[in-house]
Amino acid sequence: MASLDIARQRLHNERLIGAPFKKPNDVVQWLGAVQAQDYPAAKWGIGQRVKDCVDADIELAFASGRILRTHVMRPTWPFVMPADIRGMLDLTAPRVNASMVYYERRLELDSAVYRRSNAALARALQGGKQRTRTELARVLEEAGIAASGQRLGHLVMRAELDPVICSGALRGKQHTYALLDERAPNAKRLERDAALAELTRRYSTSHGPALAQDFAWWSGLTVADAKRGIEMTKAHLQHEVIDGKTYWFVPSKVTARVKDSTIHLLPNYDEYLIAYRDHSASIDASVHAGSPAMYDILARHIIVLNGRVIGGWRRTIKKSEVSIKTKLLAPLNGAQEEALHAAAERYGRFLGMAITLDSGNQLSVVSCRLSVFRASRGRWLCRREALARVFR
Repeated sequence: MASLDIARQRLHNERLIGAPFKKPNDVVQWLGAVQAQDYPAAKWGIGQRVKDCVDADIELAFASGRILRTHVMRPTWPFVMPADIRGMLDLTAPRVNASMVYYERRLELDSAVYRRSNAALARALQGGKQRTRTELARVLEEAGIAASGQRLGHLVMRAELDPVICSGALRGKQHTYALLDERAPNAKRLERDAALAELTRRYSTSHGPALAQDFAWWSGLTVADAKRGIEMTKAHLQHEVIDGKTYWFVPSKVTARVKDSTIHLLPNYDEYLIAYRDHSASIDASVHAGSPAMYDILARHIIVLNGRVIGGWRRTIKKSEVSIKTKLLAPLNGAQEEALHAAAERYGRFLGMAITLDSGNQLSVVSCRLSVFRASRGRWLCRREALARVFR
């Protein structure tokens, strides 16, 4: 196995190539967690892994609670499954809480304050109520707890980690919070070793080949924990040493076959990159070496060609159109340019909008194959109506 083989096997294991999933929650179940602090971008990350998926499919799954979003693992917001949320919090929340101690001292937050704030939030959300962060701030102020700025952020995050609250449905463009007990009544509790083994197995299956340090970074656990998880699941894993690094993975019956000129327009925090501390397999050093544009590229949404990062993209959403502007580290040939247009077309179908693509070589309006686009638009509208019924 060479470095490029690792990148292509990850494309397959993360289901960016090969058989797509049928539903958005299948993606979250398979990957274990999906980075989602940039909510619109994270939806596109899921959408690329689901057959014929449109934005409203994921909105519906999120609004109905089939997938949840909360602080877990590292102090960020991933999508997680309701059945997994308690086990993952039991395993990873202590590390997150420990990393917050310095800030809590500065903000005059301690266990007594958290007990009072958690109790006030729980009372305010009982009975299926879902409230925005601004509304939760008023609840805390009425309980005599100062809640603004960073202090409010820490109070809400601690309630997610404890675990008292988690995501509710969107209200317009605002995120809401709900009681975790009501949103995930069937969440499983696991002993620590069982939770660690399960998370290791799922990561190795969906994200491998990967290093122990990659798993530690993704999960927020220590490298020692990551190695312990690998040791507990070793009977199901294989490993290869490449350039002095040990990559672990669950053996696959399918060899990753990447067609020439396979391009993905990935969101900024897609699991394909954010799930690894070591990016050497996915970033071709010969392309990036000495390039002053590299850091600018990595600060954008990412363009991946045949498993390797070759550029970045940014989007501007207008009323009925999305403008995409790319920045490439190397020129594309004709087939690759066509693949870039196809990837942009797919993004247009996902959003139900026309796409204007500026690839640096030319400015063009992606046709979206008008009949297919209209059919996609119709599906999107039907699902939007279903989503509206969730709130009636």
